[in-house]
Amino acid sequence: MLQTLRSKILFYLVLISMIGILFVSFFMQWGFEESFKSYIDRNREKNIDRIITEVEKDFKKHGHFTSDPVFGLLHEHAMTDQLYFQLFDRFGQLQMDSSNIRGMLNSLGLAEPEPDWEEWHSNSYTLRVDNKIIGKLVAIYPVGLIDDEYKFIQTIQLYIYAAVCLTLLLSILFSMIFSKKLTSGLNKVSFAANQLQQHNLDIRIPLSGLPTEVKHLAISFNNLAETLSKGEMLRKQFTGDLAHELRTPLATLRSQIEAYQDGIWEPTPQRLQSSHEELMRLVRLVNELEKLLAAENPQIRLEKTEVEAGNVLCALWEMFLPSFKEKGVHLHIEEPTEQLFFAADKDKLMQILSNILNNALKYTPVGKDVTISVQYEKEGFVGFKVQDEGAGMSEDDLPHIFERFYRGDKSRDRKTGGVGIGLSIVKALMDAHKGKIKVKSRLNKGTTFTLWFPLED
Repeated sequence: MLQTLRSKILFYLVLISMIGILFVSFFMQWGFEESFKSYIDRNREKNIDRIITEVEKDFKKHGHFTSDPVFGLLHEHAMTDQLYFQLFDRFGQLQMDSSNIRGMLNSLGLAEPEPDWEEWHSNSYTLRVDNKIIGKLVAIYPVGLIDDEYKFIQTIQLYIYAAVCLTLLLSILFSMIFSKKLTSGLNKVSFAANQLQQHNLDIRIPLSGLPTEVKHLAISFNNLAETLSKGEMLRKQFTGDLAHELRTPLATLRSQIEAYQDGIWEPTPQRLQSSHEELMRLVRLVNELEKLLAAENPQIRLEKTEVEAGNVLCALWEMFLPSFKEKGVHLHIEEPTEQLFFAADKDKLMQILSNILNNALKYTPVGKDVTISVQYEKEGFVGFKVQDEGAGMSEDDLPHIFERFYRGDKSRDRKTGGVGIGLSIVKALMDAHKGKIKVKSRLNKGTTFTLWFPLED
C-alpha cells in the first residue's frame, strides 16, 4: 500500500481535503446552530417584553387584570411558540395560566407528546405601573429547539452533509486527475530510463504537456541520451578506425613475412627497412593510444607550476626550428611585450603545443609560414595562437577534428604518418587544465589554433 508516488499523492491530497472539509463543516454547523439559538433567544425575549408591556398597559387602563386582549396574546404564543405564561397579582393569586393549553392539545391529539428528555425553563418578571408592583409574570418555555426549529436545523444539517459528500467526491476525483497528470510525466521518464537501460539510445521524452520541473528533468534526460548515443557512435567508429589502422600495417607485415618464409623475397636491407617502417607505424599507433588513455584518465594529476609565456615560446623555438628548416617552412615567434605568468603542468603544456606545431608543420607547404604568438584575455586567460598557411579544413570537418582517428582527407595522414589521435590528446589535456580551444580554418588558406589557459589554478 502506498508504494507508488501516485498513490501517495492521491492519499495525502484526499486526506488533507477530508480534514479541511470536516473542519469547515463542523464550524459551519456549530456556528449556525449557535447563531440560530441566539436568534431564538432574542426573539423570545422580545415576545416576553411585548407581553409585559401589554399586561402593564391593560392594568393601567382598567385598574385590574382583564382577560381581553391579554389572554389572546398568551394563547397565541402558547399555540405557535410553546411559550407559556402564568400571571399572578401582587398577592400571589393566579390570574391567568396558558401552560395548561399544551395538556389540552395533547389530550385532543393536536400536539406531539412531550419527550421524556425534554426540559423546561422558567423566568419570573415583576410587573410595575407607576413604580408600584402590580404582580408577577412567569414565562415557561422548553430548553433547546422546538418542533419547526428543530426540523429547520435538521434540514440545514442535511444540506451540509450533502455538501460535504459532494465536496469529498470532487476532491477525490480531482486528486486522481491531478496525481495522474503529475505522475504521467515521471512515468514517461521512468519508461525512457528503462529503455535507455536496455540500450535503446534513440529514446527521447516528448516535452509537450509536462510540468516545468518534470520538463527540466526530461530535457536533462534527453541531453544524456543524446550524449550516450553520440558516445556509442564514437565508440563504434573508434573500434572500426582502430581495426582499420591496425589492419593495414599488419596485412603488409604478414605478406612480407610470408614472402620471406616462402622464399619469394630475399631479406634485403631495403625490404627489411620497409618491414621495419610498418612495424614502427604500429609502435607509433600504440604509443599514441597510450598517450590518449593517459590524457583522458579522469584521475590525471597535473603538476602545475607558475609558467611564463615568453619562456615557453623560446623553448618551442629551440625544439622545432631544425624540423622547420629541414622541410623549408618558416617558423615565426612573436614575443610578448610583457611577462605573462599562468599555472600549468609544463610537460603537458609542451605536449599540447608540440602536437599543434607538428600538425602545422605537416600540412604547411614548403616556403609558407607558421606563426606562434601569445594572446591575453581580460577574463583571466593566457592564449597561445598557432597560425599556419597550410591546407586548412572545411567547415564540415571542424566539429569533428578532436574525435579519435577522424580525418577529413582520408589519405593525407597516410602520407605524413599520422594516426588521427594527436588532437584528441590536445583536447583531453586542455580539459584537464580547464582551458579552452578555438579553431578557425579555411580550406587551402590555413588554420589557426588558439589555446587559452586560465591565469590561476
